[in-house]
Amino acid sequence: MQNNVNSMAPVSSLAVESRSEFIWKCYAHVVGAILALIAIEYYLFSSGIARSIAEPMLRSPMLVLMGFIGLSWGASHFAHKLESTAAQYAAFAVFVVAWAIMFVPMLAMAMIYGAERGVNIIENAALVTVAGCVGLIATVMITRRDFSFLRGVLVWGLMIAMGLILASWAFGWNLGTWFSIGMIGFAGVAVLYDTSNIMHHYPQDKYVAASMALFASIVMMFWYVLRLFMSRD
Repeated sequence: MQNNVNSMAPVSSLAVESRSEFIWKCYAHVVGAILALIAIEYYLFSSGIARSIAEPMLRSPMLVLMGFIGLSWGASHFAHKLESTAAQYAAFAVFVVAWAIMFVPMLAMAMIYGAERGVNIIENAALVTVAGCVGLIATVMITRRDFSFLRGVLVWGLMIAMGLILASWAFGWNLGTWFSIGMIGFAGVAVLYDTSNIMHHYPQDKYVAASMALFASIVMMFWYVLRLFMSRD
C-alpha cells in the first residue's frame, strides 16, 4: 500500500510480453508465499511449538490485532526501501515467518471453535478469501483500470482502524462483527490497489516488493474473514 520506487520504467510502459512476464512472476511469488506460510503453520502446530507461542499472545489480543495491521502495512513499506532483489527476498522471507507467528493464536482459537461447532472454520474462511481475492484481481485484469486513486482511502482507513483498536484497548470496547466486516472491505480495497499497481506502476525490478504488498493484503483479508467466522454464533 505504498508508493513505488521508480528505479526503472513502470511496467505499463513495457512491451506486452515483458509486462505479462512481470505480472505472472508476481502472482507466482504470492502463491509461493502462501504455500510457505501454510508449511510453517503446519510445522508450528505439529511440533507443539504453536502452544507456547499462542498462550502469551492470547493474553493481549488487542496488541496482536494492532501488530498484525502494522505488520501488513510495514511489509510493503519496508520492501520498497530495499534496492537489491536479494534484500527484497530476505525481507519477504522474514515477514512470512512473522505473519506465521502472528496467525498462531487466531488459528488455535479457530481450531477449538471449529471442533465445538463441527465445522472447519479455517477451511471455510480460506475458501471465501480465495474467492474474494480472485474476483478482485480478475476485476482489475479485465477492466485494466488504474485504481491508484484508492491510496487515500487506504491511508485514512488504516488510521481509523488503528484508532479504533487503540480506543478499544483503552476503554474496553468490543470490536465485533462490524469491525471485521469493515476490515474485510479495507483489505479488498488494498487487493484492488496492489493489483492495479502491479499492472500499471511498479518498476520492472520490483516484482518481489509487488508480490509482498499483494500477499500482505490477501493475508489481511483472510485474518478478518476468519475473525468474522469465529464471531458467528
